[in-house]
Amino acid sequence: MELIEELMEKRERHNAEAEKHRHHRDRLNEQTKEWVHKRDDLNAQARDLIDEANAHKTKRNQLNQEVRDIKVQRDLWNRKVNETAEALARKKRDKEPRKGPPIRMLKKRLKDLELQQQTSSLSLAKEKELIDQIRALSVEIKAMEKELESDAEIKTLMTEANEARDKAEFFHAKVEELAVESQKEHDTMMEIYDRSDAIRKEADKAQENFIKCKVQADEEHQKHIEMIKQVHDYDKMLSGLRHRDTEPAGDEAAAPGEIKSDRDEAKDIYEKFKRGEKLSTEDIMLLQTSGYL
Repeated sequence: MELIEELMEKRERHNAEAEKHRHHRDRLNEQTKEWVHKRDDLNAQARDLIDEANAHKTKRNQLNQEVRDIKVQRDLWNRKVNETAEALARKKRDKEPRKGPPIRMLKKRLKDLELQQQTSSLSLAKEKELIDQIRALSVEIKAMEKELESDAEIKTLMTEANEARDKAEFFHAKVEELAVESQKEHDTMMEIYDRSDAIRKEADKAQENFIKCKVQADEEHQKHIEMIKQVHDYDKMLSGLRHRDTEPAGDEAAAPGEIKSDRDEAKDIYEKFKRGEKLSTEDIMLLQTSGYL
């Protein structure tokens, strides 16, 4: 009776230990599910951000291609501006009166006089004389240019030059506008990529925690199984003891031909059992056949 109570006490202790490991395992499994959910949610957010960033990347690349295409047009019109300007200058030189200095020389003289007025210290009389010269020279240049501009060929070239300049300025402004838009798309793309990388790192951390919890849960499960096995072993021993108590006393005696070494081994096993050491199924069977259980 005392042995049965001792076995029952040990059984309950191991059963309680098994329950403790089971509860801990279940808590870890719940945490594992939470980390999996968080990891998957973060990965989904990162994928959505990557898709969004890639959309901005595609838009940026499209804008960059437009910039390249429009630069071609701008450069063509810039060359046209230079060509028409040179053609206009040649035509004006050809059409200028043969008498007197050419307009370009008069313009240089005008510029020198204006610089002299701005930088020299003159008397009132000298300054008035200089101003009169500047005014007369300006009138002469304007009259010559007006006469030249009335020429049909020069008018045509001036129209072409103005159109070329307008076109070049239009395409240059378009290039700058698209370049600004492209830069905005690039900056937005990089910002979203950075956000995605940060979220991906959180997802990696969640994956690490998932693995950690999974390993711990598996360890707790294994400990639970080991405790349950020991509980089952105690059940077998208790069953054997109760069965022995219901049989005639003579049935517990060893058979006449029983090997002494088995009895000795069974005794050693029984002592191990009393010390609380774990017994194998073979140990329990030997105890039963030897009359200890």
